[in-house]
Amino acid sequence: MKIILTVVFAATIALGSIANTPLPVLAFLGPEYITVSGKKMTRYTFDVANKEDFAADLFAAAPTLPPCGTNKNASRTWVDIYDQAGKRLNGFCALAKPADLTHLWFVLPEDEVPPSWVYIEFTDRQTNLKYKSNLAETTL
Repeated sequence: MKIILTVVFAATIALGSIANTPLPVLAFLGPEYITVSGKKMTRYTFDVANKEDFAADLFAAAPTLPPCGTNKNASRTWVDIYDQAGKRLNGFCALAKPADLTHLWFVLPEDEVPPSWVYIEFTDRQTNLKYKSNLAETTL
């Protein structure tokens, strides 16, 4: 009986922490026209409107977790941008604090039509939980 109560208690604590993490609310900020290595590109920039609702420890350096390339201090939570069909457009593995969610982006050649809608997904590598945002348009 004691083992069952311990498991139920542990599960309740885990679910409580999950319930306190909101889903990200993605908002399109606008396009930026840039040149990269002589090629004209468009950077599509987004903000997480409710970034202040996320705990700072979600973005703390996590040297005990696998690195991001050569970055051995990658953040605990990684953020990826996907088009509406699920194709990954860009990723961020070194966000240090919720305020860094202000300028998420992906880049396409200037003459390429962007996907109509995108979403982001947080991957908390410590808990193996994912948090998916709303679909956001890529035009103002």
